[in-house]
Amino acid sequence: MAKTRWGILSTAKIGTGKVIPGIQRAKGAEAVAIASRDLARAEAAAKELGIPKAYGSYEALLADPDIDAIYNPLPNHLHVPLTLQAVAAGKHVLCEKPIGLTAQDAAQLLVLPRDRLVMEAFMVRFHPQWLRAREAARSGELGEVRAIQAFFSYYNVDPANVRNQLDIGGGGILDIGCYPIVAGRFIFEAEPRRVVALVDRDPATGVDRLASAILDFGEGRRAEFTVSTQLTPLQRVDIVGTRKRFEITIPFNAPQAEAVTVYTDDGSRLGDASAVAQTIAPVDQYAEEVDAFSAAIRGEITLPYGPADAVQNMKIIDALFRSEKSGAWEAV
Repeated sequence: MAKTRWGILSTAKIGTGKVIPGIQRAKGAEAVAIASRDLARAEAAAKELGIPKAYGSYEALLADPDIDAIYNPLPNHLHVPLTLQAVAAGKHVLCEKPIGLTAQDAAQLLVLPRDRLVMEAFMVRFHPQWLRAREAARSGELGEVRAIQAFFSYYNVDPANVRNQLDIGGGGILDIGCYPIVAGRFIFEAEPRRVVALVDRDPATGVDRLASAILDFGEGRRAEFTVSTQLTPLQRVDIVGTRKRFEITIPFNAPQAEAVTVYTDDGSRLGDASAVAQTIAPVDQYAEEVDAFSAAIRGEITLPYGPADAVQNMKIIDALFRSEKSGAWEAV
């Protein structure tokens, strides 16, 4: 099998620490080049990670004819512009979430050539624990699923960090709130009709540091979440049906190439005493994502996640920000 050749834009931590190792573990992909606006930094990363080529500009990497696909982990405000540049250079693009700053920003990706693939990098959709959760919801094992609850937080008050810079897309909803939104859409296999949000902003930076939201999927179904950039690190997801609940204990940052455990619980005993554990074999969700995208590039599979899916996620985020201002339910 010919491997898809990947180039990486920037030496961002998510790339060097997570996605590049995932590319290197993938069966149908290889990391062949990395770029930074600082050539020395690119060369150091290439040497450390065993990547053959290093470039001192993004444009130089995009011009490399030996690269098939680009991974774009740049700050949020550069997701759409550099993705457009990559596609214009003939590359396929796996772009970090969120795909853009707003739905209008992301909508620029809807008119790309059909032979160029662009996908938002929600790696969780490829992890077996999430596939198992959706199977449990689909099959009726949980009964009628009516509620999904999620919590995701970390602590970061560094004003120099891109996540705390409002003008380039910082804040918790864009950074991590997008994950519970995807979780609701993935499990319900539907779109929310309206949303409501309560948001607290950092008085110094202006970014949203604590946000809670309800997504109404209609027919008595809702997804609720709280995300924060200034609380003790925590994450969990509970998918609750009329017969059982399904718990993902490390839903978003599942350890790479390690086993994880999920639980089903019928509530017949107090606490977690009735919970039944299932071990998910070791897997790298980034490698799974890269392999799926690489296979789609080669025409071996068709992925359901493209620019339209990414724009829909941004429409939901836009509605949450409108709700923050209006204090009311907002239609998606």
